[in-house]
Amino acid sequence: MSEITVNALAQEINITTDKLLHQLKSAGIIKNLNDTVNEEEKRKLLSYLKESHGEKASPTKLTLQRKTKSTLSISGNNGKSKNVQIEVRKKKTYIKKSELDKKNAELEAKKEAELAAKKEAELAAKKEAELAAKKEAELAAKKEAELAAKKEAELAVKKEAELAAKKEAELAAKKEAELAAKKEAELAEEKEVDLKKQKEVKMNSGTEQSTQKKKQKRNSAGSEEDKLQSRREEINRQMAIEKSQKQVEEAKKMAEEKYQDWDTAKDDSISPETDSSDFHTTTSKYARDAEDEMDQKNDFQRRKKRKKTHSKDNEELVADNTKHNTNKKGKRKKTNSPNKTTLTQAFDKSAVVAKNDVVIGETIVVSELANKMAVKSSELIKVMMKMGAMATINQVIDQETAQLIAEEMGHKVILRKESDLEDSILSENDQSEANVAPRAPVVTIMGHVDHGKTSTLDYIRKAHVASGEAGGITQHIGAYHVETPNGMITFLDTPGHAAFTAMRARGAKATDIVVLVVAADDGVMPQTIEAIQHAKAADVPLIVAVNKIDKEDANPDNVKNELSQYDVIPEEWGGDNMFVNISAKQGTNIDSLLETILLQAEVLELTAIKEGMAHGVVVESKLDKGRGPVATVLVQSGKLKKGDIVLCGLEYGRVRAMKDELGKEITEAGPSIPVSILGLSGVPSAGDEASVVKDEKKAREVALYRQGKFKEVKLARQQKAKLENMFANMESGDVAELNVVLKADMQGSVEAISDSLLKLSTNEVKVNIVGSGVGGITETDAVLATASNAIILGFNVRADATARRVIDTENLDLRYYSIIYQLIDEVKAAMGGMLAPEVKQEIIGLAEVRDVFKSPKLGAIAGCMVTEGIIKRNNPIRVLRDNIVIYEGELESLRRFKDDVNEVKNGYECGIGVKNYNDVKVNDQIEVYEIVEIKRTLD
Repeated sequence: MSEITVNALAQEINITTDKLLHQLKSAGIIKNLNDTVNEEEKRKLLSYLKESHGEKASPTKLTLQRKTKSTLSISGNNGKSKNVQIEVRKKKTYIKKSELDKKNAELEAKKEAELAAKKEAELAAKKEAELAAKKEAELAAKKEAELAAKKEAELAVKKEAELAAKKEAELAAKKEAELAAKKEAELAEEKEVDLKKQKEVKMNSGTEQSTQKKKQKRNSAGSEEDKLQSRREEINRQMAIEKSQKQVEEAKKMAEEKYQDWDTAKDDSISPETDSSDFHTTTSKYARDAEDEMDQKNDFQRRKKRKKTHSKDNEELVADNTKHNTNKKGKRKKTNSPNKTTLTQAFDKSAVVAKNDVVIGETIVVSELANKMAVKSSELIKVMMKMGAMATINQVIDQETAQLIAEEMGHKVILRKESDLEDSILSENDQSEANVAPRAPVVTIMGHVDHGKTSTLDYIRKAHVASGEAGGITQHIGAYHVETPNGMITFLDTPGHAAFTAMRARGAKATDIVVLVVAADDGVMPQTIEAIQHAKAADVPLIVAVNKIDKEDANPDNVKNELSQYDVIPEEWGGDNMFVNISAKQGTNIDSLLETILLQAEVLELTAIKEGMAHGVVVESKLDKGRGPVATVLVQSGKLKKGDIVLCGLEYGRVRAMKDELGKEITEAGPSIPVSILGLSGVPSAGDEASVVKDEKKAREVALYRQGKFKEVKLARQQKAKLENMFANMESGDVAELNVVLKADMQGSVEAISDSLLKLSTNEVKVNIVGSGVGGITETDAVLATASNAIILGFNVRADATARRVIDTENLDLRYYSIIYQLIDEVKAAMGGMLAPEVKQEIIGLAEVRDVFKSPKLGAIAGCMVTEGIIKRNNPIRVLRDNIVIYEGELESLRRFKDDVNEVKNGYECGIGVKNYNDVKVNDQIEVYEIVEIKRTLD
């Protein structure tokens, strides 16, 4: 059959009718299902399909190319000619006329198709307009019905409110009646007590007078004791002077008698020096006793010598006396007492350095301490070396070390706190304990990603905001408070676990309760474990919210079993942690979660002073271009008012403006209320204490003093957590345990290293693993080590860029290992005080793989860019993938362009061939290191 319908043709070629109609339309043939298709239309459709698939029956274009070559001779500079070949190319293209006709036909077909499409679009628009009109009518009817329902609900609410007001009025009346009855009973009891007291006063009037006199004597006892002490000291001084005068007179008489019988005495001859035992040149009792003891020793030794050589000594003494008593002309000098000079120089009195009171601050330089003690710096350093502390003359030492050294050298130490000025300013705070009242708890919600932490916060915001903000709430700052029927709760929206730990590291305990959100269908994840570690390190109670219980695969019991492995045990099993099953999307048990938080707050008995000068903590801070430094302060006690002078860490200022979490201007804020303040001199750090002071001048002095001392305190504390100085610090009692943050490439390695390190603990040194995990060292691990004064140990893992930045700024001790026994032996040697020469692996260069090329001789060649340091050919290397070591070996080749080089510096490209390893991929990192030996000491 020459003609066939579209439907029959689709069945014959085994395709759908819609696809066939679309192909016909694309070929310029407009047909319906029941229309017939002739042979010409079939050919037209076949040619269209061939063209669409890249097949052509006959060429539509013809291209002719022609090349001609010729030789041209050119004379050179040296007289020689050169031959230059010239090639000329020509190209011509011919097009069939039938192709142009086809293009015109296609344009006409397109125009017809566009007109048909326009008609169809107009019909569809009409239909949509009619449907929209119907929908608007239905919506209007629904709105009217909703308004009527709202009015009825408002009337019902008003009635309920009136009933509640009546009940409250009745209860208030009952309470007032009870209070009035109690007051009357108390007044009657007080009258009876007063009558009894009056009777007792009359009976015991004599005894009361005696007791009053005793009290007056006790009050004046302090002043009388001071006067008596001063009188005693004066009397003792006078007695000492009189005694010394008597002793001097007796010594003179004895000296004259002995001088007359000097030549006749034989056996008991006494030198003038021995007679000086009764002569004292000082009035101090202790100095006299010391002189008498020295005289007795000298007399005993001299008498033994004089018995042997008595005659010679007498002749020499007489000759000496005659020499000393004659002048230049040979005449004898006039002397009141012949042996007065010998008496005054008879005893050997050593010079004693006066021991001054030494005032020591938090930190002090060795040279400054020596000046205060009036000793040489070299002597002070000798004493420090004997005590086991090595220091130079310009080194800064802490207060405890300086106190031990000064007391060892016999000085009295006066410890001065650097915060005396701060304490004097903060003591002016007029807070009184009479205004103490319960305060709202401060809650931080933590959990793993996609476990519903943000959804839980959003539902709490929508369900418990005031009626004026029913449409939603805008978070301008990182904290907000929620009003519930049972009380108020303040939530802290901290950006991750790192910020929470940083606040604890700076000493600010702004959080009272931590809510851990765990998904019932996912269980415990790595960030869940980190949240548990941070909550335990901060010693904060933990409430577990098991989210997503509305899912089919939810298993809350499995979550409890997994959390019990990390010492988070529910109360049903005899533990201390409360569990609440919630659904953040549907709002299931959200009220129960809030009641649980308030119940935990009641157990904690959180109180604060409502009136007086405010005291709080900085939650977050930023520098705004238009407003300057902006700080979010959580008020913990007192009342913060607009215009108060605030001291925040290293900054100060007057509160120029104050806003709440909604961005509204407020004039005052009480305890547990977060506010955003403007007017500080700079941007404070998160976790700094904020206190209101009275004097702006003193606040400026304290801020400047803190800025000056910040660097000194930081330098003095840098050596605290160093592994090399652990044993020296333990001798002074500063370090009792070694805190460790451990990261490894596999879970089995973490468990093996943890067990081995815990077995090294002794009675004197304890190994405490603060945090451990699998994967690279992150910023969270670095901040956790800063907060806990811990060292970081990495086993076949590396720290990322942000973690290295924190480690450099905080000067943490970071160590990499590839063999477990080296790690354990090094920690063991450090704990035992036997620090052998240390072998460290110092990273000198890092290259990033940009592309990989295959070489038949060398295998895989990595095209790299040197990002850090320098790449050396003869040094060992490691291949890192996602900060995990996957291969360790050496380089086989290092080339720059086509030349072999020994090293490539930072910022240059190079080709690297790894020996016996061809699995290098793009984005891998090649780390070059060198082994350095460093001798260790106990200093």
